[in-house]
Amino acid sequence: MNFLDDLGTLHAFPNPPRRIVSLVPSLTDLLCDLGLEDRIVGVTKFCVHPYYLRQKKQVIGGTKMVKTDKIRDLRPDVIIANKEENTPEIVAELSCVAPVWVTDIETLDDLLKVIADFGVLFNCRTEAQKWTGKIEFGLADFKAFMEDKPWRKTAYLIWKDPYMAAGEGTYINEMLRLNKFANMYAGNPKTPGRYPEIIIQKMRIQGDPDVVFLSSEPYPFKDEHAFEVGRFTHHAKTVFVDGEMFSWYGSRLVKALGYFKKLQERIAE
Repeated sequence: MNFLDDLGTLHAFPNPPRRIVSLVPSLTDLLCDLGLEDRIVGVTKFCVHPYYLRQKKQVIGGTKMVKTDKIRDLRPDVIIANKEENTPEIVAELSCVAPVWVTDIETLDDLLKVIADFGVLFNCRTEAQKWTGKIEFGLADFKAFMEDKPWRKTAYLIWKDPYMAAGEGTYINEMLRLNKFANMYAGNPKTPGRYPEIIIQKMRIQGDPDVVFLSSEPYPFKDEHAFEVGRFTHHAKTVFVDGEMFSWYGSRLVKALGYFKKLQERIAE
């Protein structure tokens, strides 16, 4: 059968792939939740969910630096990648080893499409439909929970030296919108790009947020960073957040929705 991935690349699979290498931690998590753990033969060092997986599978490097020889030795039927997390060079190199299925997830609709695609590709439609149902039910419940909540101007920081924020066209921004956090760096002509470098001394004049989030990944922010950032806002709350809940697309969204409810309660205090 022929299939199109998110970049429009045509792949031919005579049978559902049995040997999977995943270069995307959040999608490794999803594949396991779809009942495909036994088919996974290779993962990255950042594939930390399920917690035991790296002890059972071959680790093939990181998301930006992979070990092609190790992947070739695994004889995969398909390699799962992502437009944001894996470089075009990696995709091109590994395409000589096996079909590389590239995902591109910026919105909730994108996420639901990937789950449906995996259901067809791996012949696990029933499990895919179950997870789609869980997500859709959870989203409806969360939107009802958020109905009377106010919008809050927000900055979501992901890196230091230089400081960087999540901007437009990112899954993080989609999660912020879902929570009625108006991202001051999304669509701001002074800070263009998906992950713009920012000057925290200009935070007041560029938007003066009500809330500043310091993500747990990819940079390990600490208390001194919160103090530094806080000096350059008027009265913003600076809050440490679990980066997985905002940036891991896949089945983890079900857990994220519960996390977001607690976060809303924290911010309202």
